[in-house]
Amino acid sequence: MTQGRILTTHAGALPRPEDLKQMIIARFEGRPHDAQALATRLRDEVAGVVRKQIECGIDSVNDGELGKTNFTNYVRERLSGFEMRDFRPGVDPAPLNISSRDLKDFPHYFASGKGALTGAALRRRHAVCISPLKYVGHEALKVDLDNFRAALAGTKAAGQAFLPANTPGTIEHWLRNEHYPSEEAFVEAIAEAMREEYQAIVAAGFLLQIDDPDLPDGWQMFPGMSVRDYRKYATLRVDAINHALRGIPREKVRLHVCWGSFHGPHRNDIALEDIIDIVFRVRASSYSIEASNPCHEHEWRVFEKVKMPEGAALIPGVVGHCTDFIEHPELVAERLLKYAKLVGRENLMGGTDCGLGPRVGGPEIAWAKLESLARGAQLASRRLWGRASRKKPVSRRK
Repeated sequence: MTQGRILTTHAGALPRPEDLKQMIIARFEGRPHDAQALATRLRDEVAGVVRKQIECGIDSVNDGELGKTNFTNYVRERLSGFEMRDFRPGVDPAPLNISSRDLKDFPHYFASGKGALTGAALRRRHAVCISPLKYVGHEALKVDLDNFRAALAGTKAAGQAFLPANTPGTIEHWLRNEHYPSEEAFVEAIAEAMREEYQAIVAAGFLLQIDDPDLPDGWQMFPGMSVRDYRKYATLRVDAINHALRGIPREKVRLHVCWGSFHGPHRNDIALEDIIDIVFRVRASSYSIEASNPCHEHEWRVFEKVKMPEGAALIPGVVGHCTDFIEHPELVAERLLKYAKLVGRENLMGGTDCGLGPRVGGPEIAWAKLESLARGAQLASRRLWGRASRKKPVSRRK
């Protein structure tokens, strides 16, 4: 990266109107809805969310994931080979819970309905793989690509534009296997199916963001695993990602990992230093990590010892979703400067911990955080390069 300043981006999901969300959920659930009205509204909202990112000063923009139910469950509309069943307590395996380790320490907190998955998860329907998995989401993906392409027309953001796609390990969180003969075969089958989406995003001219919160947050799901055992678990799933990415240029891929964006204790999250080599095993050119929340901000020190892969960039989350406080641009700059000293100013982008849209207190908070991210990156750039950045400063909203 030789742009002469720190570029900015974010992890994916951005605010969307509640009525649009309800239309998308109705489509997902097969309930009556006006398909043409949804198509028109979605196209207009994607154009709007791209424009807002650019206005905030964000360099690498996406479609806000506006057309998806959420960052992982959208895959249910794009794969075949599974069926939905009512969960049978005492008969079916308990759903995976990305708070399992914390649940042991804070049972009363989770019993109150706070945190991530709780007892309500045990009463809902679940997905079970019963035949070969196939990708059937071509039409829905085409809509995403077309809407995003149209929204970018006439802007200068196209060169850094990205679209997220989910990963085998995270899809496993909600898809149980009753068809494939082994865990390895099941994970590889998910990867092979999702490969069609990965290839299409890159073929359309966009960067592919591989969303893999499973890589860190899977640790919480298996309280009985040692770090050694978990590293084997995670490596298998990373190898499946790389299998799906074969033939896709590394420079067209970036990876986002997190410890789950839910608000909760996170005291038992696995340490970044225990998995950083596995993170870097993914064939990507940039790596987005959580770096601003109270459980993981201290892990910048990992990079005092760990070196980035040759030619790769780091995207630390220097604003986050864990609080509605708006990070001051000076704080954002301080965070970026710490990383710049360790990985090099040319190998750094400013990002967010996770998708801001679903997790902060409202759209205005999300956009204010992105504005602060851009302003902080400008401050850091002036201090790193000794001159004003070439990008016009973002003005604060009234």
